[in-house]
Amino acid sequence: MKRFKPAVLILCCIPLAGAMAHPDAVQRWRLASGPGLATPDWDAVDEVFAAYDHTDTPGCALGVVQGGELVYARGYGMANLDYGIAITPQSVFRTGSLAKQFTAAAIAIAVRESALSLDDPVRKWIQTLPSYPSDPTIRHMVHHTSGLRDYLTLMSLKGLRDDDFYTDAEVREAVSRQRELNFTPGAEYLYSNSGYFLLGQVIREAAGMSLREYAQEKIFGPLDMAHSHFHDDHNHIVHNRATGYAPQGDGYRISVTTLDMVGDGGVFTSIEDLVHWVNALDYDGLDDGLTPMLETRGVLNTGETIPYAFGQSHGEHRGLRTVGHGGAFVGFRADITRFPDHGTSLMTICNRSDSSPGRLNRRVADVVLAEQVGPRAAAPSGRGRGAASTPGPSPVTNIDDYVGSYYSEELDVEYEFSRSDERLGLRIGRRLRVELLRIGVDTLVARGRTFRFGRSGGRVTGFEVDAGRVQHVAFVRRESRR
Repeated sequence: MKRFKPAVLILCCIPLAGAMAHPDAVQRWRLASGPGLATPDWDAVDEVFAAYDHTDTPGCALGVVQGGELVYARGYGMANLDYGIAITPQSVFRTGSLAKQFTAAAIAIAVRESALSLDDPVRKWIQTLPSYPSDPTIRHMVHHTSGLRDYLTLMSLKGLRDDDFYTDAEVREAVSRQRELNFTPGAEYLYSNSGYFLLGQVIREAAGMSLREYAQEKIFGPLDMAHSHFHDDHNHIVHNRATGYAPQGDGYRISVTTLDMVGDGGVFTSIEDLVHWVNALDYDGLDDGLTPMLETRGVLNTGETIPYAFGQSHGEHRGLRTVGHGGAFVGFRADITRFPDHGTSLMTICNRSDSSPGRLNRRVADVVLAEQVGPRAAAPSGRGRGAASTPGPSPVTNIDDYVGSYYSEELDVEYEFSRSDERLGLRIGRRLRVELLRIGVDTLVARGRTFRFGRSGGRVTGFEVDAGRVQHVAFVRRESRR
């Protein structure tokens, strides 16, 4: 396997993250510019992160790669508030869905090594999945066109909270209970964490090793990404780990997870390591012909090409072509935005849930590529005079029509609707309690979920619930136990 080693030995002059308790002596590396590019205003780049650059808040790490070289790297804010450890380019973060780039690359490598085919039905490898009228393939899962219902949303619909624990086996069982898909495979694009989780499971079945082991052998090892891995054991110790945080009141609280699912997420990495990854993509440095494959967009059944490729999405910023992906889970946010036509890659990883690395990368691009970017898009105008307004949700008046218990076989959960202080309330399992509001005849909403009730002989008999990445899950009314 061909290796590509970018010129990042410059980082040897930066002390280790654990050696610095406070960011007063800023750790950063800067070159004059990328080859053939004007010297950026690095102070203006720092200003982009001014709100994060404090000794009492979590923050972000930034890396700017131009022409294969890391020309600027810096940490802003703190990796750990308990011990006062600052963020540096070596800090290791959970990166959420940024992991999809690596999962898709693992699948592409397995395909090139003839371990599997993109057109394999998923059931060839995950035999517990139901047989659908049209079975999704590995290709469908790669491009989010499988129709598979998102497992994180399914678990939420079951009443589980973000900090509840469940296992890979429970996720596979939850996905396998789904008797319907969101849509016919290939008909639409809808982001699905289930698809990428199952891609990791396919690697285990096809290659005989875990996704963590396979990625280490095929990606992280060859690229010398020594501090990167799929984190499939939440008890695993990670050197230089940044803690995740979420804002609460006038401060922050720790926001991490004990979930061990990987594939849809789960990669721990650093800015220093990501330099090797973006250069491997930019220069096809991992294996000849791999990058063109990874940048191949999905195609719907209609022949329409979608922006999403292999764990990367094509886009543009102020007239410049981009390829990238973001990530968001618990207290972490991440984004890689590459400008392949200009030899520039921007990487921002943050350990605070109120950050937006994609937006930060775009602001950095405005500085670093100031001479290349086009004019800013005009701000959208306000609604025209006399435009009709959409009525908002209103209280439910015919409460008794809906009161009762409803069961979903696909979720294996019971929803209880009850009257409380002249309001219609919903209890999911033993925990979640919410109030429902009306948006249409027999159509109610609560916390981003839409309930469409059906009747027989005037009596409500059940409903279907839509929740973003999960559509039309059926519930049937249970008769009173009295």
